[in-house]
Amino acid sequence: MRVVIMGCGRVGAGLAQQLFREGHDVTILDTDAFAFQRLLPKFQGRRLHGSGTDDRTLIEAGIENADVFVAVASGDNRNILASQKAKEMYGVKRVVTRVKDPLRAELFERLGLETFSPTKVGIELARDAMMRDGSMRDGSMRDGSVRGETGAAGEGTR
Repeated sequence: MRVVIMGCGRVGAGLAQQLFREGHDVTILDTDAFAFQRLLPKFQGRRLHGSGTDDRTLIEAGIENADVFVAVASGDNRNILASQKAKEMYGVKRVVTRVKDPLRAELFERLGLETFSPTKVGIELARDAMMRDGSMRDGSMRDGSVRGETGAAGEGTR
């Protein structure tokens, strides 16, 4: 699979390295040349210094032949703009966009962009950790009841 990743922060660098290890053809681009230092020496994919909103940079990155475009730069606006370009102008079939603001992520999902919100994911993970086995640490259940000693674990959780 040919993948173009915009943003060589922790997420972009980690994703690029994982996909490369799995045998994919990976190009990662960033406006900050020093960001590529996050990549391990074993990473043999392409590194491209430039903006994912710039047509020349996208073409040099191989966007016209990409199977997937992933936008994980630091700003929502840049991620959204680059993703829309990849999808609408260059016909990339699979476009994945990080949008930190959960409300904006939902809006852009409705407009046809595949998004993920680290804020929303973090909220869900924290809540799940807090509610393991259907109970909170004080023994109360999600529905406000208190689990008795004779009740089955998880009873009353819906």
